[in-house]
Amino acid sequence: MQYPIKQLEKIDRIELEEEDLSRMNIKFPPAPRSGQIVVESKAVGKSFGPKRVFSGADLVIERGEKIALVGRNGEGKTTFARIVVGDTEATEGEMRIGYNVNIGYLAQNQDDLMDGEATVFDTLDRVAVGDIRTRLRDILGAFLFRGEDIDKKVRVLSGGERSRLAMARLMLEPYNLLVLDEPTNHMDMRSKDILKNAVKKYDGTVIVVSHDREFLDGLVDKVYEFRDGRVKEHIGGIYEFLEKKRMASLRELERKKETVKSEGTNPKPESGLTAKELYQEKQKRDRQVKATRSEIKKIEAEIEGLEAGIAQWDDRMADPALHGVDLSDAAVFESYNELKARLGKAMKRWEELHFELDILENN
Repeated sequence: MQYPIKQLEKIDRIELEEEDLSRMNIKFPPAPRSGQIVVESKAVGKSFGPKRVFSGADLVIERGEKIALVGRNGEGKTTFARIVVGDTEATEGEMRIGYNVNIGYLAQNQDDLMDGEATVFDTLDRVAVGDIRTRLRDILGAFLFRGEDIDKKVRVLSGGERSRLAMARLMLEPYNLLVLDEPTNHMDMRSKDILKNAVKKYDGTVIVVSHDREFLDGLVDKVYEFRDGRVKEHIGGIYEFLEKKRMASLRELERKKETVKSEGTNPKPESGLTAKELYQEKQKRDRQVKATRSEIKKIEAEIEGLEAGIAQWDDRMADPALHGVDLSDAAVFESYNELKARLGKAMKRWEELHFELDILENN
């Protein structure tokens, strides 16, 4: 998506209020005005083959709201977020994105998807548009990348540094809906505080998937709980939600039901399976995990090859005379577009496989 350079120049991208080297204040770009209804889902559900992840999700998110999606891993929080941003489609129900909504998405694996051989500075420079490129060092400084840090390659960064870099990249465009999937993973306390303050001051709409109680405290005013295949709305902040659930931490949502203990017998736990049957199920799941990981490696190799092929075509078409390419030949663009279509399908399959792996490993 492109914006006029003059419009970009008028945007107050980032403000820094530096008290000392250990405390910095950042702000997201002002959010362009959207319609009153930003996201509306009616009976939305998602299944992967016979596995139904969730169904009946009825949500209305209005302009300026900050809401949290919580629940056990594998219950559909990330999947719902991906449906909102258009990375995957619902298998039932209707998802509607409101008028003039421009979405900024921070995926759980977004920091891993960055080019490991690129430097910190290049990671922002590659996506920056217009006059904002002259302020990239200021932006990186706001996210605690100073001096020689900006010349580090992404592959040598810590998990927290990668998360901060991914957030910095998210601030290069004026979004009015931020969808943040576990944004504080791998972040230290200072980085979490910086991010939380920025999101609190942000005047747009925010959807956060998180297990981090402290991060969500004072940030969100509505909680949607994904549990047992359904989605339930809870009005109020995260502490009100935890009080209703009689929990001290969101991590308690991850605790599985305890099985019945007995001596000298082969009892049936609440799952209805014997210990032997549970062991057989575990072996079956382990085989599925192994097979899924193997398929992920294959699809990653395919993606790498397709990206290399597209890059070669980009080079050839950039200087057709040098490479003997006839741009008036329809077959040239057919070959190019075919590679891009195959890449799109491969990327979609890669995402589905990672979701299936998450379900297998967390259920």
